[in-house]
Order: sequence, then structure tokens, then C-alpha cells
Amino acid sequence: MPTHPCHPPTAIVRMADAGDLYTSWRWTHDSHAGGVGVAPAAQVDAALAALARALPDLTDPQGLQHALTAGGFSAYESEHDLAQLLSRTFLPFGLAQQLHELLTRGVRPHLRIQPSPRVAQVPWELIAPDAGLRLVDIADVSLLAPLSIVHSPGRPVRTWTHTRQLPVVAVLDPRVPGYRADSELGSVLGRMAADSPLSQRVATYAGEGRLLPDVDGPTDCFRREDVDREWLGAALREGAGRLMYVGHVTAAAPESGQSEHAELHLACAADSVGFAEPTRAHRPLSAKDLLLGTHTLTAEPIRGAELWPIPSRVALIACESGGDLRFSEALGLVSAMIAGGAELVTASRWALPTDLAFQRIAGAAAHARPLQDAICSIDAAHELPDAVGALCDWQRERVAAWRDERTIEHSPVLWAAFATVSTH
Repeated sequence: MPTHPCHPPTAIVRMADAGDLYTSWRWTHDSHAGGVGVAPAAQVDAALAALARALPDLTDPQGLQHALTAGGFSAYESEHDLAQLLSRTFLPFGLAQQLHELLTRGVRPHLRIQPSPRVAQVPWELIAPDAGLRLVDIADVSLLAPLSIVHSPGRPVRTWTHTRQLPVVAVLDPRVPGYRADSELGSVLGRMAADSPLSQRVATYAGEGRLLPDVDGPTDCFRREDVDREWLGAALREGAGRLMYVGHVTAAAPESGQSEHAELHLACAADSVGFAEPTRAHRPLSAKDLLLGTHTLTAEPIRGAELWPIPSRVALIACESGGDLRFSEALGLVSAMIAGGAELVTASRWALPTDLAFQRIAGAAAHARPLQDAICSIDAAHELPDAVGALCDWQRERVAAWRDERTIEHSPVLWAAFATVSTH
């Protein structure tokens, strides 16, 4: 099967809630007929409840342990059953028929999905239209950026074609003031070795003169105390091709209706200027900051897009960093990045287990580094012209490893969390 034909058939898939879930699709260039599918409300509720039981729930002290040792994602058989349930519920029969027809011809289409808030955590890549077959096996999958953001007046646009040689701004496991390494906003990567895969990627960028911050050695990029909002703004204003963030995000609760309250935890002190409330010695950087800048906060306010000009490609590797897609009005971190100039953002649908959690809770091998491996794979994909295709290739490799090995370090509880939102 050709992996990435120059112009693969592309379907735009949109979902809307009206009690039942309505899914419409159309093929660009009218390559196939479009259609509409309806999933009954009770069936949708049951499928989403099953998915929720499988996901790591960090509000429950035992939530992570349950997800890694007893939940739906902890074993291949239970995960495969869940994936088939999700496919029966959310993949319209007419679209499934068209995908099968393309599969028999050796064609891999691109599905660009705009889920409704209710189904924003569904891992579309993972759903199983047939036994042993996943959607990502037969299609590239990405999420559509909210059109209201993409077409907002005055939105800057930075294209990868014109900025790919600019530096990678890397904020990797920053020290959050007031929080110890083993606390809730502590280290997500642990002590980094100079010969680890991620350290080596950092060293490569540094050797090419493409890394901010400027470091003496690769491990100097981790657990820094100076990567606050002022540093980030200055680095981005120098000109950047990409932003890679690995750390903590505090997602706003969907029932709050306030997606703009999602927060990035940089090394910002509590006296930093911003909209988020301080916690201990720290003030988070919120999506509202990125969108509004210092509006109402300073005598001479500066727009967020001017303070933090967002590069073409952004990776937000943190718990539920893509949580704004669960809101009817998506104004969270992903939307803020797109509003600030990004054309592609990879973020997480749910909470991410750390490598230490895989080892200590789930009994993964001491050398297993699922999170670090995922970071490296996402980073590598963001370096390529077709980042969406490369990320789907990675997830296809992960599906194959999970199918073959069936051990917890290969579980989609981590790698299926990642979704890529693109503007085109």
C-alpha cells in the first residue's frame, strides 16, 4: 500500500451533538459520495463510559494504577474489544464501506476529523473497523482546527516551508517554583542521561545551532529554572521553527465552560504578570494569557500574539494538553497556539503516564521508556514535511508492536493519547 501518495483522497468528517450523534462526511474534489450517519444517544453514552473507565483518572488516587493494571488499555484483548465498540458506535457504515473499497485498491486516504466536544477524547486512530484492523492502519488521521480560529481576522500565519531552518524552542520538564521533583508539578522525565535518545536529539539541534535555550551539554536543557514566560516570549520573538513543550498542563474542567483557563506550567514565579491565579511560588501561563497578552493587566497592554509569536509547529506533551477540544467554545492551549500562528499542533487527549509509572506501577522493564520514546517520535515527525503522515506511521508501528508484544509499555494508554490538529 502506498504510504503517502502525493494527493491522497481526503475526507472531511464533522460531528454534531443533538442528543444522538450526527456524523457527516464529504470527500474533497468529490472523489467519492459523501454521507451522514447517526449514532443513538444511548449507544454513544455507553461507548464513552467504557472509554472513560479505561483512561487514567488523576483525580482518583488509584486512577493511574487502575488504568495501567486493570483498565481497558492494560491488556490487548480488553483494549481490542473497546476499539471495536468505539468503531461500531462512531464510524458510519457508509464511510466504513468506502474505506474498505480504498483498502482493496491499496489506497490510504486522509481523514480530517472535527469531533464534537462530547467525543473529543475518542482515539480515532485506534478504533477497529474489523478484527485486528485499526483505522490508522488504513487511513492517515488528523483533527481539523476550529474554523473560527483559523479564519479569525489578523491571525498570523507561519508556514513550515519558510521557517523549517529556524531554531527549535525546547521547554523540557521545567522546574516549577514551589514544587519538589516528586510532587504533583514535579519532574515528568526524571534524571536525564546524556546518552538517552531525547538528550541525543537535543544535542543534534544544539550542534546545528538550532536549539533554544543555548546549552553547554544536552542534559542542561532539562529541569531549567529560567524558562519562564519572559524567556519563552524572547526566544519565540527571535524566530522559531518549532516549539516543543514537555511538562505539566492543568486542563480546565469541561463543565466550567472556560477552556481559556487551561494552564502551562513553566518556571514562572508568582509575581509574573498574568491572568492565572498563583499557586505556591508559581503563576501558570494560561491560554487566556496567550490569547489576550496583558490586556487589562498593564497600562500599555501588548497582544498575546506579539508577546508569544507561535511557530508553525507545536508539540504540547503534557496531560490533557488538547483538552480545549472538549469545549463547545475551544479557546484552550491548542486554539491559542493556532491563533498565535501555528499551522499544526500535537497535543494529548488525556493524562499521560510517566516512564516511572510504567515501571513502578505496571511492572514494565527498567529500560522501558514509553514516554521518552513518544517524545522522540513526535519530535522527529515534526521535522518532516508531512508531519501528519509521519505521526500516523509512528502510530501504525505502535499498533503493530502492541499487537505482537502485548506488554504494557506498548499499550495505547500512552501513544493513542496524542492527536494532531492542523489548519490544512
